[in-house]
Amino acid sequence: MSQTNILRRPLDLLLVLFFSVAVIYALLFSLPEGLGVPVAADSPWPPLQWLYDWAVAEEPAHLDPPPNLIAATLFDGLFQAPLLIGVIIGLIGQRSWLRPLGLFYAGAAMTNMFFYFTQTFLGPHPPPNTAYYLVFNLPWLLAPALLGLRVLLARDL
Repeated sequence: MSQTNILRRPLDLLLVLFFSVAVIYALLFSLPEGLGVPVAADSPWPPLQWLYDWAVAEEPAHLDPPPNLIAATLFDGLFQAPLLIGVIIGLIGQRSWLRPLGLFYAGAAMTNMFFYFTQTFLGPHPPPNTAYYLVFNLPWLLAPALLGLRVLLARDL
């Protein structure tokens, strides 16, 4: 099957761009937080200093993370980031092995977000502005779902 340039596949390009940001975020923010670096104004890791204002305003659970939030951040840094590098390569190159990898990743990432949202909305500190919170967090649920549909229905892989 002939390969189409990524620039002519807008959905794939959108997924590649989003997943590239997700890898960077996972390595700069999620992994250090999961490993115990505090989200604080005086955090030793500057990206977690930047996250502090968001945490105070929108997600206070990051200030004293419960175990399932720690698990979610470790998932992002140790599991999601490496898999997404493979997903990005597979999307750009329209590789046939992307179908099982993409379905596996989509299921795992959506499950992770289920627990993340459960902690956020049912925990002791739900976000004060739900719509604002969802604008920044819902893409981490929707992009894996979209990838799952993309690879499941694809005829070009």
